[in-house]
Amino acid sequence: MFSVPPGKKLLRSCSGLRMVADGGKSSPFCLEEPQWVPDKECHRCMQCDIKFDFMKRKHHCRRCGRCFCDKCCSKKVALDRMCFVDPVRHCADCSLVSQKEADFFDKQLKVLIAGGTFSVTPGESEKSEVMTCRLTSHHLFLLLDGETPLEVPVSRISSMQILTDAASPGDSDIHTYTSLLDSHFLPEESSRPSGIVLHYKRMAHMDTQQLRMDVTEDKKGPAWLAAMYKAAKMMKSSGDP
Repeated sequence: MFSVPPGKKLLRSCSGLRMVADGGKSSPFCLEEPQWVPDKECHRCMQCDIKFDFMKRKHHCRRCGRCFCDKCCSKKVALDRMCFVDPVRHCADCSLVSQKEADFFDKQLKVLIAGGTFSVTPGESEKSEVMTCRLTSHHLFLLLDGETPLEVPVSRISSMQILTDAASPGDSDIHTYTSLLDSHFLPEESSRPSGIVLHYKRMAHMDTQQLRMDVTEDKKGPAWLAAMYKAAKMMKSSGDP
């Protein structure tokens, strides 16, 4: 048996046992369970096209909800984005996606929660402040601790740009902006992440705020930025393979 953390509850569905938020908002990294293709509408495997019968049973992928034979839907993989307690049945395509996301939940998420130290500049201000930024344990907010604390709702971040040292020899002061939501991956290793620009809306407000965070001597900063990049990529994804 395992204990249920405060603020969580166990919920059983046709797909399996899930540990979800108890009454509050769920993590912005989470996905809703898909609607299963009804058994009566599924007569053949949606991968290999084999016909179902008494011996060839149909199985549903817990991630996409499509219907497969046992051979095409035999992999049981952790599905963190749907909060399943145990590994669940996946089709081949979905299993690859979930396995890639598992790295984020196992590694990058811990980096985001641990936090990093940055030089923070709000809006168009010329004044910056050294602050510690971390993701809350329920993943709903970025908390910036300093003389003027800030709270950024993750779900209300409209755009993110990463600031990198994309310099060639002799051009150490050149910086480039790479959109976290549009680019395919972080710049090459030679382009060290040096900051991030966020645009977001405060709770109960419609005006867009800008926040720039530049790395300091804290070595955790670049790793935090890389983890935030992967979080943005995953949030943009609908979860489809």
